[in-house]
Amino acid sequence: KKPLTKYSFNSPYYLIIVKSRIKNNSVQCVFVDEAQFLKKAQVRQLCRIVDELDIPVLAYGIRSDFRGEPFEGSIYLLTWADQNQELKTVCHCGKKATMNMRIEEDGTVCEEGEQIAIGGNESYVSTCRKHFYEKKPGDIKDVGRNFTYII
Repeated sequence: KKPLTKYSFNSPYYLIIVKSRIKNNSVQCVFVDEAQFLKKAQVRQLCRIVDELDIPVLAYGIRSDFRGEPFEGSIYLLTWADQNQELKTVCHCGKKATMNMRIEEDGTVCEEGEQIAIGGNESYVSTCRKHFYEKKPGDIKDVGRNFTYII
């Protein structure tokens, strides 16, 4: 077994790094978690890894933020991926959860703010669209992963 190696997409040399690893037969697959945070150019790099290097890429992430707005990475993954596989999450009412709420430390539903909150004490809840618009989060639990993007 070979150990996993982490790389930063922020490097302009990302594809070169991956190509050099391939020459050593050390990359069989690329996994990306929190893929919604990718930028368009980073999703394009992942597509090039698949198309030019014949390495499978699996990316996990959610479609939309706590305001119901799509993430940049999710837009391009949904558009460019060879395959999209939904991992279903269930709302507290039993319906399919497709939306995500940000819950503040005091239990209130957050409706405004930055798309990406780093270092806060907020929680996230997956809900159906009805409860999202009614602002009824039910039990607070971690946000569910709604999609697997297979490029």
